[in-house]
Order: sequence, then structure tokens, then C-alpha cells
Amino acid sequence: MPSTGSKSLHPHRVSMRAALLGLLTCRQATTAIEFALISPALFLFLLGIVEFGRALWTLNALHYSVQEAARCASIDAINCGNAQQIQAFAAGRSGAGFASSVFTASTATCGNKISASYAMPLFIPFGNYSVTLTAQSCYPI
Repeated sequence: MPSTGSKSLHPHRVSMRAALLGLLTCRQATTAIEFALISPALFLFLLGIVEFGRALWTLNALHYSVQEAARCASIDAINCGNAQQIQAFAAGRSGAGFASSVFTASTATCGNKISASYAMPLFIPFGNYSVTLTAQSCYPI
């Protein structure tokens, strides 16, 4: 075929250019692409909110149990007569399934002092993190 001076394009190249141009101008999937780009940050933020709420609930359970155990140590010698009974009482009152070893009982100038320290594991993907929650309460003798 003789050349006429103008470059003729191969039919497959024309359709390839049209397809690429069509992809660049197509707006049908932009929402899905935007969601795919923002969803990891969104889910990480949502997981952070859930973990923060769980940590607050656990800290509240610690505070409640040390307050109840300090009060029990001061007014109920039958159920809270020694340190092991006080620790078991505090673990039972928490409602969070803490071990009795989380709690320590002592006598201070303020009265019966109960302290708790709990290393709470955080459920964060691709990492092994924990935060230590502490609580203490003192009830006069």
C-alpha cells in the first residue's frame, strides 16, 4: 500500500487509545476508589474508638473493685479478714474477670488501702501493645 504522506494508525492502536482515553474520563468507579483509599484510616480510627472505650470500661471496673474491697476490709472482718480474702473479694466484685493477683491490700495512715495494677492488652492489628491501668482506694478503719 503506497504511503500518501499522512500517517495511518493501525486499527488496534486506535482502539487501544480510545480505551485508555475512556478509562481516564470514566467517573463511574471514583467512589469505590476513594473509599478504598480512605477505608484503612477510617477503620483504624474506629478501632481506636472501640479500644479507648474498652480501656475506660476496664479502668472503671478496677476503680469499683478497689473501692468495694477497701470498704469490705474496713467493715467486714468475716469476708475480708486477711489479704488473700480481700484480693479474692476485689477480683469477684470487678465484673471484668481480673485475677486476684492484680490487687494488693495494705494498711496505711488513711486506713485499709487497696491498689490494683493491670496490663491491658490492646487489640491493634500488626502490633503487640498494652497499657497499664492502675487504681487505688483507701477506706478509714
